[in-house]
Amino acid sequence: MAQNDTVMVLKMNDGSRMPAVGLGTFAPNGSVQKCDCVKAIKYAIEVGYRHFDGAFFYGNENEVGEAIREKIKDGTVKREDIFYTGKLWCTYLRPELVRKGLEESLKSLQFDYIDLFIIHWPVPLQPGDDLYPKNESGELYDNVDLLATWEALETCKDAGLVKSIGVSNFNARQLGKILNKPGLKYKPVCNQVECHPYLKQEKLLEFCKSNDIVLVAYCPIGSSRHPNWTDQSTPVVLMDPQLSSIAEKYSRTVAQIALRYLLQRGIAVIPKSFNLGRIKENFQVFDFTLAEEDMNLINNIPIKTRYINMFTNYPDCPFLDEY
Repeated sequence: MAQNDTVMVLKMNDGSRMPAVGLGTFAPNGSVQKCDCVKAIKYAIEVGYRHFDGAFFYGNENEVGEAIREKIKDGTVKREDIFYTGKLWCTYLRPELVRKGLEESLKSLQFDYIDLFIIHWPVPLQPGDDLYPKNESGELYDNVDLLATWEALETCKDAGLVKSIGVSNFNARQLGKILNKPGLKYKPVCNQVECHPYLKQEKLLEFCKSNDIVLVAYCPIGSSRHPNWTDQSTPVVLMDPQLSSIAEKYSRTVAQIALRYLLQRGIAVIPKSFNLGRIKENFQVFDFTLAEEDMNLINNIPIKTRYINMFTNYPDCPFLDEY
C-alpha cells in the first residue's frame, strides 16, 4: 500500500492504481433523490474522494456521471484523477452481450472509458429488459460459460473501453477457474466482496494476495440491512461493544475503526453513504493507525455473519463454498 498525499492507493496487477477508500453509490429502490445523489458525489470529490463504486444495476449512473462531469468542468478534478468502478450485470453475462452492458454504463455516465469494470455476480440471469427476471419458482437463471464472459471483457479492455477488469462476489474456486484458463490474457485485478469485522474473509484474502489480486470490501461497516437480502435479526457491526471500546480509545467513530481495520489488512473499502457528514467522516481514516493489540482484538471477535444473501438458490452460488 503506497501513500499518495494523504490518500492510500493500491497498485493492481496490471499496473493501475486504485484509491484504497472509495464511495459506494448503491441507493435501493430510489431511496435517494437524484439531486441528493449528485450533491453527495460532488461533496465527496470536494472532501477528497477519487474512487467511486457504481453499477448499471444501481440505476443512478446518470447522476453519478453528472456529478463527476460537473466537478471536472469547474476544474476541481481532471478525468484522469477519478477512478470509477462499474459492474456488468447478470443479464449481460453472455459473451455477445458484454460490450452492450458496458456501453449502457458508458452512455449513462457520458464517459469515454471506465477505469475498472467487474462482473457483478458469477450468476447468469436470463437476458432481457427485466434486470431481475423471476417467476413463481424464483429467479430465471441462464446457462453461460463465465470463461467466455471473461474473454469478452478482455476484448473490451483491448478496445480501450475499460482500463482494468475484475470480478465481484467470486469465491476462490470460481476465481481459480479464470486464473487457470488456457490462453488467459489478463488476470482479474480485484475481487469485490462483502467484508467487515463480522465477515473477515481471512482465507479469501490470503488466496487473493497470493495471486496478486486486490480484495475490495463492500459493506465494510455493515449493511444498510435491506430486508430483501438481510436477516433483520443479525447483529449490527456499528453496535459492537469491542469496536465501540476501541473507538473510544482512539477518539474515533466505530465506522472509522472498522474501515481502518480493513485498510491495515491491505483491503480497499467502499463505504456507502449519501449523508454528507458520514461521507466526510468515512474519509478521515488516514491519520491514525490501529495498534497490533487492537487489530488482534478485532480479529478475535467471534461473530461471523453475512448481510448480503442473494442468489442462494443458484446451484453454483459463491457462498456455498467455505471461501
